[in-house]
Amino acid sequence: MHLNPYGEYAVLMAASLANDWPADRAGIEARAREFGMRMQFPHGRDDHPQVRKVIDDWLTVVDADDPRERARILNRHMASATAYPRLTDHDDQGWHLHYRDDDAKSLAHVLSAVISVGTALHLTTRGMHRLGRCAAGDPCSAVVVDITRSGRQQYCSVRCANRAAVRRHRARAAAG
Repeated sequence: MHLNPYGEYAVLMAASLANDWPADRAGIEARAREFGMRMQFPHGRDDHPQVRKVIDDWLTVVDADDPRERARILNRHMASATAYPRLTDHDDQGWHLHYRDDDAKSLAHVLSAVISVGTALHLTTRGMHRLGRCAAGDPCSAVVVDITRSGRQQYCSVRCANRAAVRRHRARAAAG
């Protein structure tokens, strides 16, 4: 039995979509599959812009600085998804919980439920500080999902970490 299949992969998928937005619906579905979603996604008329709205709404959680505000926003997102957890055993994955309705209305609705509950699980099990923007700053504003053991990941990539280190070094050299 999986204890928390939604937390990590759902947040990483949301960050991936936010950091590298696909050109079309097929790209969104392919990205969801990359992160382990195997279900058939219902087709909606405006899936591409509707999923973009889900991601933009999710970014308000990412950008909330105060944990209470972050929780308030995330609770609103979960309430709007109106999905109830249910046990399922499909695709030889073993018994696990789905945090979406079996008769989901659209791709956006499915991803809204999965991403909001996954984000809540990630933040409550790993820490409310484990989601944010790359600390390198301008020009990078990528979402960082901290899944490290230490809980101290600040940069989206080694490249951004190195760029920030060079800036700090140059600032110290200029000051001193």
